[in-house]
Amino acid sequence: MQAAARLTDPRFAIPMCAMITSILLVGAAYLLGSVSSAIIVCRLMGLPDPRTQGSNNPGATNVLRFGGKRAAAITLLGDSLKGLLPMLIGHLLGVGPAGLAAAGLAAFLGHLYPIFFGFQGGKGVATALGVQFGLYWPIGLGVAAIWLFVAKVLKISSLSALISMALAPLIVWLFWPEPVLVGGQLLISLLLFWRHRSNIRNLLSGAEGRIRLDTDSEG
Repeated sequence: MQAAARLTDPRFAIPMCAMITSILLVGAAYLLGSVSSAIIVCRLMGLPDPRTQGSNNPGATNVLRFGGKRAAAITLLGDSLKGLLPMLIGHLLGVGPAGLAAAGLAAFLGHLYPIFFGFQGGKGVATALGVQFGLYWPIGLGVAAIWLFVAKVLKISSLSALISMALAPLIVWLFWPEPVLVGGQLLISLLLFWRHRSNIRNLLSGAEGRIRLDTDSEG
């Protein structure tokens, strides 16, 4: 009887509606994240499956290796939007920090483990950056600036990603010191490091490749 009374009590209507909205947003964010930009772009442009080429990673950096700048740029844009759009929608719907953190993590997990592509996804740098820009644009700008600086100096994409994402929780805390948001970003950073474990081994052995933009291939 008490539970039924709560469902009809207007005092509980708004919190219940907010919770349902957050749950739906999280589910939609995961499904959107599961749409692999790299695989779709390569299919549309007549390129090989990125899971069978280069590093076997369906991401923009690997697409650049064999598909050229245009394919890589489209892939990068698509992966970024997967993180950006759920956050913007969350803001429009008035979702709170916990819902935003969960939606961002869901979009990121969708990219890493896409339900539509056998749970074989990318490493998540562009999607994570999209989440950060969508959460609060100065956060995304700060992380992107660190990535660009490290990439300019060291010219190693994976190292740029690792350093910028390692500092991302601190940047979130500086601009929006909400514990649940910092915790959500920390989880994203830890997962990103896990997905980059082969790159970390290569970095330690000195075998990691450097950024190259001089490819002539346009797919």
